[in-house]
Amino acid sequence: MTQSNGHLVLVGLPGAGKSTIGRVVARQLRRPFLDFDAEIERRVHCTVAQYFARSGEAAFRELERLLTRELATAAPMVLAPGGGWVTNPGVMQLLRPPGRIVHLRVSPQEAMRRIARSRHVRPLLQEADPEAKMRELWAARRALYAQADVVLDVESLTSQQVIDSVVKLAHGGTPGIG
Repeated sequence: MTQSNGHLVLVGLPGAGKSTIGRVVARQLRRPFLDFDAEIERRVHCTVAQYFARSGEAAFRELERLLTRELATAAPMVLAPGGGWVTNPGVMQLLRPPGRIVHLRVSPQEAMRRIARSRHVRPLLQEADPEAKMRELWAARRALYAQADVVLDVESLTSQQVIDSVVKLAHGGTPGIG
């Protein structure tokens, strides 16, 4: 099997495990890992939450789009964009082919359980009813996530099974789980 020459892009709701899984996959593949939120924070010198408050979601999405365009010609990496990255028209097409997009599918309820254990601030969930907002995000993004090359149901798989499936995909295989 030969290794794919494109990026592996992990997409999904906040709390799906994009950054956690992505770091391990990148290490196993000996590829760089890039968390979009961390990279944007580094570039704008503030947190995503602060940037959202100051400049709004549209400005943040534009930063994501510009970063994606920049990465389109970069050497293969494992990428973890934010959950709303898929709402940027054309971003998936900027990276594929040869990039492969993997949807780490998680229910809104499980995503909320996972986020509750996290210290990471999610700007779009800073509302009176964050669970209702998560369901709304899922409804709005579901069809966009469905455009991924592969869907892995991270609720029915162990973290190791998800990692193994993504690594197999990088080597040109079909995960066969999901």
